[in-house]
Amino acid sequence: MRRTLALVGAGSQIYREYLLRSVAGEYDIHLLADRAPTWEAPYLTGHTVLDTADPAALAAAARGLGCAGVITWDDTRVVQTAELARLLGLPGSPPEAVLRCRDKRATREALGAAGVPQAESVPVTSLPQARAAAARVGYPLVLKPRALNASTGVVKVESAHLLAGRFRLARAATAPGAVEVAPGDVLVEEYLDGPEISVDAAWYEGRMSLAFVARKDCGYPPYFEEVGHLVDGRDPLMDDPRVRDVVAGAHRAVGFTTGWTHTELRLTAAGPKVVEINARIGGDRIPDIGRLALGVNAALVAARVACGDEPDIRPDRHRVAAVRFHYPEADCIARHVSIDRAALPPGVDSALAVALPGQELRLPPHGHVAGRYALVTVVGDTREGCLADLDKAAPAIGLEVLRPL
Repeated sequence: MRRTLALVGAGSQIYREYLLRSVAGEYDIHLLADRAPTWEAPYLTGHTVLDTADPAALAAAARGLGCAGVITWDDTRVVQTAELARLLGLPGSPPEAVLRCRDKRATREALGAAGVPQAESVPVTSLPQARAAAARVGYPLVLKPRALNASTGVVKVESAHLLAGRFRLARAATAPGAVEVAPGDVLVEEYLDGPEISVDAAWYEGRMSLAFVARKDCGYPPYFEEVGHLVDGRDPLMDDPRVRDVVAGAHRAVGFTTGWTHTELRLTAAGPKVVEINARIGGDRIPDIGRLALGVNAALVAARVACGDEPDIRPDRHRVAAVRFHYPEADCIARHVSIDRAALPPGVDSALAVALPGQELRLPPHGHVAGRYALVTVVGDTREGCLADLDKAAPAIGLEVLRPL
């Protein structure tokens, strides 16, 4: 018997369609969204247009559907989805725990109380407070909005004379749909030196099933734009007890028990430290390269957990996969993205245009993620081979600019 799954928001087609397609193979999906479906329609058995920021409205729409579970992969709706699960008596983590993940200040407070390794962090609302916090934390430091995603407004500050301008940038940063935490609060944080990784894992009644570890490639300093990710099916970090202990301790601290999370860490000289916990499947096609490298279908596992099933994560391969995003040289309006598929190396799994004709492409700090015009995923047997294939694929991806901005 196919079960019904309520999905709160579908996200963007380029980053989430492959998840929806996968889940639709096993579940009847009813979409609860702020707009009528377009590209989502072939994967749905029904939909309701409503204000997804309102858990009571979500519950009213979902009652009577016979849902076995509810899920979202939209950062801005993880709290509402957790509240929906509670209202319907369905599996999930407490909404309060999910809010502690969403609210980076609450994350820091919970991790600090539990002694989980993380960056020193001071919440501020004004420039004088930021200066005082900077004196305590020391330079270099990081300014981070309290509850945004996709690295929006996150910026490194190397010295005191740069603080004022970059504080204004971080404090003014906004994102559509973010309603759980009032805008304006900024965290002044210790800069964690070392490689950045993400850990995607399923959780069932407090027990972790680690799915994959991705190594991040960040660009456009002093900002933290994620320009690529790599998953190695034989990465020793998968079994590193320090990584596992820190991730597990962080989830105990915030109270997250059931669902899927995407946790970001820095591997410092003192050991792994938590950057943030995201109470949803990873973005940026990370689940896709996790599947290519290990054969783990994150979307299906997350859906099963949302319906009360214990996660069963058993890799059926150990390869290497990576994704790289393509950006213009400067802010512009795109005319056309071209892909010469005959010129792509054999290791390429997908090459996709991200930008539409007439779309504005803005680099940090004017845009985060919004500057991408294409992406390429590759799979192979070695990290070096994957990176080489990404380099070889680059000339086959072209951007025709309508005009600069």
